Amino acid sequence: MASQASPRVAHRPSPWATPFARRTYMSAGLWTAGVAVALLTRAPDAPGWLAVRLDVAGLLLTGAALIGGVNFFGAGLRAIRTLRLDMNFLMSLAILAAILIGEPFEAASLAFLFSTAELLERYAVDRGRRSIASLLELAPEQADRLTGAHGVETVSVDQLAVGDVVRVRPGDKIPADGRAVAGVSEVNEATITGESLPRTKGPGDLVSAGTLNLNGSLDIEVLADAAHSTIARIVQLVREAEGRRAPIEHAVKRFALVYTPIVTALAILVMVGPPLFLGEPGMQWFTRGLTLLVIACPCALVIATPVTVVSALTSAARHGVLIKGGEHLEALGAARALAIDKTGTLTTGQLAVTGFEAVGLEQERLLALVAGLETRSEHPVARAILRYAADRGVRPVEPVQGFLSTPGRGVQGVVDGVSLAVGSEEQVPPDTALGWGEPETGTLRIYVHAGATGRGLFVLRDELRPAIRRTVMRLHRLGVRPIVMLTGDTAAAADIVARAAGIDEAQSRLLPEEKVAALRELKRRFNRVAMLGDGVNDAPALAEATVGIAMGAAGSPAAIEAADVALMGDDLTRLPYAIHLARRARRTIRFNIALALGLKLLLAVGAVGGVVSLAVAVLVGDLGASLVVTANALSLARTRPTR
Repeated sequence: MASQASPRVAHRPSPWATPFARRTYMSAGLWTAGVAVALLTRAPDAPGWLAVRLDVAGLLLTGAALIGGVNFFGAGLRAIRTLRLDMNFLMSLAILAAILIGEPFEAASLAFLFSTAELLERYAVDRGRRSIASLLELAPEQADRLTGAHGVETVSVDQLAVGDVVRVRPGDKIPADGRAVAGVSEVNEATITGESLPRTKGPGDLVSAGTLNLNGSLDIEVLADAAHSTIARIVQLVREAEGRRAPIEHAVKRFALVYTPIVTALAILVMVGPPLFLGEPGMQWFTRGLTLLVIACPCALVIATPVTVVSALTSAARHGVLIKGGEHLEALGAARALAIDKTGTLTTGQLAVTGFEAVGLEQERLLALVAGLETRSEHPVARAILRYAADRGVRPVEPVQGFLSTPGRGVQGVVDGVSLAVGSEEQVPPDTALGWGEPETGTLRIYVHAGATGRGLFVLRDELRPAIRRTVMRLHRLGVRPIVMLTGDTAAAADIVARAAGIDEAQSRLLPEEKVAALRELKRRFNRVAMLGDGVNDAPALAEATVGIAMGAAGSPAAIEAADVALMGDDLTRLPYAIHLARRARRTIRFNIALALGLKLLLAVGAVGGVVSLAVAVLVGDLGASLVVTANALSLARTRPTR
């Protein structure tokens, strides 16, 4: 068997251990030594053209400037060649000019402080990326593969192929995406869905690589190799998402490309204008122009958006929400109205027994007989009745003889000597369906005929998801209004669900193309509209929305691919969390941009007035602003879902 490529992350060096970081440390050390020597020896300040300081302090500070400057000189030279003047060009020019006019302290301060700011940015981005990439390390490296005749062999996870069956013992992590074929256990899926409560898994249920098997043994048929697991797909999509820039990020980039050459020209004008036309001291105005040049570096402005976006994307992914790029993050934060599917989204999409009555036989006895018959059926009604019996501790009765299933009608057979017919009105004798009163809207009735005298009635409903009303209230508090339900179900059934969930508006009996038309109308009224659906069946509507959100996407690769935002689990509380996070990210970006521009303006006025030095410019305008921007971005990681 050919070994599959491992999806595991290659270990990249920490940003604190790169050549860039080592040059920063050396620059800081020389700067510290130079300042200490200057203070102890009271080294003279000798500014002037080509007045390079040759004293010990001057040499130490010049060394700090040049070593730290190596971090920018190469990129600055490329900026000149391409005529795209950026912060690297500005910093290179400022460092070299400060050395040449005999200001090694300012040059060294520029070099190591700006390097420190850049290092902080790299750390912030790397931290986000590593937090996602670390998901891949959650999957075990080995698995116990069944070999037939009850044999088990331990193999590398990379050797597993589709169709293999692996055994997962209590306390072990599940090695691959698959389907349980034997055993029952609880599985903690927090690594994928963000949900802390375990899910019971048994034959037929899907499981994901990296989730934790808690208390039972499971045999799992592998459905995807390691390179194509749900975790691997999430990591890959987050990596791709980092490259999809938000509109505001594009705007900032365009602004910086225009802003930098304009401010550079102004700085040159400050350097040469007053000496040439007003007879002012040349060195004084050269230094002021140089300071303005340093202030012009849009470091904090440029990093304001990408660091925030990466932090938000990675934080969301760790809590079970996959946002596929900065553009979708911004769109989610800007959404004012929400369209939402009913079946499988607001409701569980699974029938559940909400009532059971028996006549002529003791209720528990009749339930046990019916459960015995339904063990032979795979119909959703059968599964609902079996869950109902199990919840009440009622064991199905055996044996079953003469089992017959009639599509669209029901099942029949003999259980423990009792002749049974279970299903619609067409499946049972006419009098069996009489006398039960009027059916409740939105419910399904299943009738039971048992022997000569026994009969019964099951009432089933597609139930609302837990906490749906609380979730809708939270969305309303976030200003998401109206919330409109779009469904193909009847008006009566739609109204019942809408009232129970607190939905503002319900549109019923909609075909797929009519859902698209309804979304267009909502966009016309409210401009930015999000759409929440349960996967690919809602794909046209999800595509039409400003931002499409798929729920319960962990088990559906297609849903992950189709949506702009994917709620990996079935927990709707993740939606208010995602919108709140997106809005926090938008506010953070705008605050960071305003802070960066405001500081630049104040410092620029001070530089021209001669009250802001080079060191203050870089300490406050670059390092200080970068620290605040980075801290604001990383604070998004503290945003967590609430129940």
